[in-house]
Amino acid sequence: MIAIPTSRLSALNDAPIHPDRDYVLYWMVAQRRLHWNYALDHAVHRAAALGVPLVVFEALRIGYRWASPRHHRFALDGMAEHREALRGGPVAYLPYVEPEAGAGKGLLRALAERACTVVTDDYPVFFVPRMQAAAADVIDCRLERVDSNGLLPMRMAARTFTAAVHFRRHLHKTLVPHLGEAPSPDPLQGVDLRAAPDLSAVTTRWPMATGDLLDGRGGALATLPLAGRVPVVERRGGSQAGRQRLEAFLRVGLDDYLEGRNHPDRDASSGLSPWLHWGHLSAHEIFHRVTEREGWTPACLSGEVTAKREGWWGMSPAAEAFLEELVTWRELGFNFAAERADYDDYASLPNWARATLAEHAADPRPVVYEFEAFDGAETHDPIWNAAQRQLRAEGVIHNYLRMLWGKKILEWSHDPRTALATMIELNNRYAIDGRDPNSYSGIFWVLGRFDRGWPERAIYGTVRSMSSDSTRRKVELDEYLKRFSKESS
Repeated sequence: MIAIPTSRLSALNDAPIHPDRDYVLYWMVAQRRLHWNYALDHAVHRAAALGVPLVVFEALRIGYRWASPRHHRFALDGMAEHREALRGGPVAYLPYVEPEAGAGKGLLRALAERACTVVTDDYPVFFVPRMQAAAADVIDCRLERVDSNGLLPMRMAARTFTAAVHFRRHLHKTLVPHLGEAPSPDPLQGVDLRAAPDLSAVTTRWPMATGDLLDGRGGALATLPLAGRVPVVERRGGSQAGRQRLEAFLRVGLDDYLEGRNHPDRDASSGLSPWLHWGHLSAHEIFHRVTEREGWTPACLSGEVTAKREGWWGMSPAAEAFLEELVTWRELGFNFAAERADYDDYASLPNWARATLAEHAADPRPVVYEFEAFDGAETHDPIWNAAQRQLRAEGVIHNYLRMLWGKKILEWSHDPRTALATMIELNNRYAIDGRDPNSYSGIFWVLGRFDRGWPERAIYGTVRSMSSDSTRRKVELDEYLKRFSKESS
């Protein structure tokens, strides 16, 4: 049991902690895991200090935009793991899945009426901040929000950064003290908590998810009113599946990461973003496993504030390239979303990007596609179509091709705002890791966020352009194109 860093804790209301109530409630909304989780650490610490039980409440709404069997199944896999891990122990686990929109209204408030305090996850995008703000207004105990998103506390900077190089410099100045901090690998191990109280009055009014639904049996998922045209993918959710992917990457992918990650045929990318997005894997755990593999300690750090991508960590070039994505780019996106409520709005683009795109908005396009053509992978470009088919079929796009995918949508849309709307809709509809700070970083990078001006071109202005011809010359994708050809779909 650990006390979490105060830089990761904030109160969302002024209500008191009630020590005479029945339990501490952990409202799990984003960090959906029982390991390496500062929020669970804090909830355990509160329960032990107050001498009360711990209740873990993990809910899955049905009325959110882009809800589908694909997204639900990935989350349900993690919920099934939690049910098994907590079965028979002192911690009560409440897995609630709304059977219809609005059915869960009042459930959190009912649980909070008996709670000393409610602990929840700090997550800066999608409906989570609005949902938590609304909850803070109606519950009568303290609502505590805990940041377990990355190595650096997300809100420490209190400013945004215009480019990765500036954020990297900030990391080099501020990250070192936090490398000695980490959430507990197993917050519930060895902790003596009182048994949970009877919660039948709540679970009778709001029945918890059935075993068939959590385990994927009997077509239970199909009974929910979800958008059936976005089907479940083969990739499974949950911490166990995420760890299996992590270990496979460390074993066979990391060595080739620096040279091979841009080549779709080499499968050298980590592929961890779906589990990071759903909170099934922690950035701290991934970092820990990389450091173990590298034989690294903080003494290996260069100590220089250079803002360079290579050399600061004192690890192998492949490991440093991976940490550039896991730490620098990922946490840059979280920082921006935490500081800018308009993170998903066109107006959040840098001034230079909006100005140059406006200047070229009326430039003739080589071709203009409507949304349906993009959605159906029915463009003239086989590389773009393959990337879209991968997105539809697997819920991911290879990292390098995701950039080209976005750039071509910009080039083939009526105007930049339409292009942005198309990218957001396609990504959030199909991508397992959509609706994430990193999703929005990638989409808005297409339009100039975190980038600089480049030589001026039609349509793009001074926003960076990409071409399919250049991509075909640079990267290995023969097998990828065969796999995601129209004939193979």
